[in-house]
Amino acid sequence: MRIRTPSDTVKPRAVVMSEPKAPTPAPGDTYKGWLFKWTNYIKGYQRRWFVLSNGLLSYYRTQAEMGHTCRGTINLATANIAVEDSCNFVISNGGTQTYHLKASSEVERQRWITALELAKAKAVRMQPESDESGDDSTPPASGQGAGSRNSEVQSTLRTLSSKVEDLSTCNDLIAKHGSALQRSLSELEGVRLGGETSEKFRQVTERATLFRITSNAMINACQDFLTLAQTHSKRWQKALQSEREQRVRLEETLEQLAKQHNHLERAFRGATVLPSSQSNPSIDSKGPVPVKGDASDEDDENEFFDACEDVQEFITVPADPKYHRRSGSNVSGISSELGMDDGTTSLDEQSLASNPESPQSQELVPVRKRRSRIPDKPNYSLNLWSIMKNCIGKELSKIPMPVNFNEPLSMLQRLSEDLEYYELLDRGAKCQNSLEQMCYVAAFTVSSYSTTVHRTGKPFNPLLGETFELDRVQESGYRSLCEQVSHHPPAAAHHAISERGWTLRQEIALASKFRGKYLSIMPLGSIHCIFEKSTNHYTWKKVTTTVHNIIVGKLWIDQSGEIDVVNHKTGDRCHLKFAPYSYFSRDVARKVTGVVTDKDGKAHYVLSGTWDEKMEYSRVMQSSRGGENGAEGRQKTVYQTLKAKELWRKTPLPEGAENMYYFSTLALTLNEPEEGVAPTDSRRRPDQRLMEQGRWEEANAEKQRLEEKQRTVRREREREANRTASPSEEGKEPADGGGHQDNYTPMWFERLVDPMTGETTHIYKGGYWEAKEQGSWDSCPDIF
Repeated sequence: MRIRTPSDTVKPRAVVMSEPKAPTPAPGDTYKGWLFKWTNYIKGYQRRWFVLSNGLLSYYRTQAEMGHTCRGTINLATANIAVEDSCNFVISNGGTQTYHLKASSEVERQRWITALELAKAKAVRMQPESDESGDDSTPPASGQGAGSRNSEVQSTLRTLSSKVEDLSTCNDLIAKHGSALQRSLSELEGVRLGGETSEKFRQVTERATLFRITSNAMINACQDFLTLAQTHSKRWQKALQSEREQRVRLEETLEQLAKQHNHLERAFRGATVLPSSQSNPSIDSKGPVPVKGDASDEDDENEFFDACEDVQEFITVPADPKYHRRSGSNVSGISSELGMDDGTTSLDEQSLASNPESPQSQELVPVRKRRSRIPDKPNYSLNLWSIMKNCIGKELSKIPMPVNFNEPLSMLQRLSEDLEYYELLDRGAKCQNSLEQMCYVAAFTVSSYSTTVHRTGKPFNPLLGETFELDRVQESGYRSLCEQVSHHPPAAAHHAISERGWTLRQEIALASKFRGKYLSIMPLGSIHCIFEKSTNHYTWKKVTTTVHNIIVGKLWIDQSGEIDVVNHKTGDRCHLKFAPYSYFSRDVARKVTGVVTDKDGKAHYVLSGTWDEKMEYSRVMQSSRGGENGAEGRQKTVYQTLKAKELWRKTPLPEGAENMYYFSTLALTLNEPEEGVAPTDSRRRPDQRLMEQGRWEEANAEKQRLEEKQRTVRREREREANRTASPSEEGKEPADGGGHQDNYTPMWFERLVDPMTGETTHIYKGGYWEAKEQGSWDSCPDIF
């Protein structure tokens, strides 16, 4: 639902930026410039590019849109122009179009008013002339195709014009016969009953019949006009769309040709450029980590864009052919050339060719058959705005939400989905080279976002003390445990261990804000991955997740930000950049790029791909500084790489996933009932189970019951803590957040200082799997 402002609505003041002085408009000239246009109460005034030409006032978001996308047009011949104050004025056609505009100054406003009044006067004068001679002038067309299209347009215009004339004639006849009918009715009222009565009735009947015939003719003419207009409107829209698509294809082709030309030039000069790298001051032997781009890197022509294209931090070009020849026969030579101290085999072209199969084909035969379907999602309607309008600016975890916005999984189960592509860590555990291992870890961090691309449903907020186990030892060699260790702020601890030599643990607290148009979710906390054989300890953090079109439009999810994966043992680092979606970007959507560097900052691998589909790696053979970029003369790093090879690819969703909340194969099994799990396990949560079964009204009632029970337990726990606390400790706030703010001690995790990073975090203390074997759950709290 779009929020529209009527003409009599009081609007807030806009902060007006300074505008360059525009020339005083001359009569008949096209006038262009920036104005602030009132949109709605959420956005307020927005800067738009207005163009006044041929009696029409059109506006665009940017100057770049003039060639393809007009946001609105108003005909000044029938418009009313009114001045509100020193900078504001209103243009309305008396119907559905009303523009509330604001200039940067009173002088600028007067220039626009003058131009608009002159254009309106000219449009009014030209209107009769165009009615008489509009069909006689035919613009010149270049080429036979253009002439044919122009003739077709002119023929259609003449047909439409004749229909308009028919409508005008019918309108005159309706007015004439209607007046005659009215006079007859008036005369009939004053006639006395007698001999002339039948004559008067006859006249009224004749004139009523004429009026009916003329009205039917008017209706038929209107119907013909509407049908013709709709038919040709669809054809013109298709033609316009075809032209736009052809333009995009031409632009992409031109860009590819430019890249090929650049690569050919570099390949031609490579024989002389590469040997001179030792004496060339532009070559950086250490391959520094690329510098992050900022707003100054953008071209001047993009400064008016609402969303500017992100500047790439580095450039990759094909390496010299001699490296390709050597890569297949002397891998160890390349390893030493790249500065690999251990001299072991690196991630060459054969490393993935030996493992081409998908994740499912790598799994062992499962002991039990897991479910592959859940009940289809019901189609229940809900007024979103009535719920969300009172939630703007609040913490998401403190907003009471009906299950209509949820998916039948808890946040603990969503956290366990990070293990969807566990086999990347299995491969990493086999690596003897830390840089090769870093590539797999980086691909694993990206793969954890692939399940979110269509998942717009909100997971259930776990209750304090809620747990979730994922035991896949027999099928996949790992098992994991999650526990909700804090409720305010919400935080969950996760620990996973694999028989194939790796351990993954994390504590994630979510900071989220609803901003009206979108929802931002900022995960806080570090993720740790430790490999048993090499003792390499990796850490990284998650990027920001944004859910767009919360109020209006189709929901869609974007991931944006930067991740630094750090090996604390060797100093290796991988810098990943998740590019935010941009309407004006020509890059592929959901793009991720990264560079793997050693402790000295020398680049060894370049990673590229998308977080919803695949990741590829390319070995860096040479790095150098490119040409200057931006007004400040900054330089991009140019990496000469071997051919890219696939590192990870997303497994397709199961059939019918669009009706099952877009769950992956793993996600479909997470809430499957299992025997022997803890009484606090998410699978036992009743409101979540009712929602999965499609009983949403019962689920909402059960959800409210559980939340109220949790509040009661928390108040009792706080009272107990106050009774047992000493006078010096009473009312004292904890120094670090986490579970201490709830006065709650987790069952399976304890707060410790991480010896590698120095962070205070919840670490698994053991005992869960032993308790499961013994079936001893007496110490578990009653949360459901």
